[in-house]
Amino acid sequence: MRQINKYALATALMFALPGQGFANCKLDQTVITYENNKASFAIEIADTESERAQGLMFRESMPKFSGMLFVYEFPQPTSFWMRNTLIPLDMLFINEKGVVTKIHSNAIPGDETPIFGGDEVLAVLELNGGLAEKLGLKAGAILQHPAFDPEIAALPCKK
Repeated sequence: MRQINKYALATALMFALPGQGFANCKLDQTVITYENNKASFAIEIADTESERAQGLMFRESMPKFSGMLFVYEFPQPTSFWMRNTLIPLDMLFINEKGVVTKIHSNAIPGDETPIFGGDEVLAVLELNGGLAEKLGLKAGAILQHPAFDPEIAALPCKK
């Protein structure tokens, strides 16, 4: 997967041919499907090295159904830490199909202990700490977002 060019992707979404399945996906939103439930989150995208390095540092709060989606150019080993992060976070580690492979709950603000997400991580969704458990999110949940190639996504964007 290549780095997301936000402007090119937005243009592609506007002009997608019928049947291509992009109509309901938005760059600033993700839908998580799990155990016959769905949850929608307003998200920010961190898809450059500098955006990923900054992440959610120095933020004192985040609205309940909001988060940040970190997207990498290709699946890779990924670790996170909480340096300069002021709020507890849940981290959902996601493979190239959009499937959550691991959840780290309630990461401790300021903790610099590495949190390993796995070897084949394409994206990481950070949510408010404790929210994943409240919603019943577990490994196997599926994210729907344009960052996941519709040719291989477990739940591709569709009309």
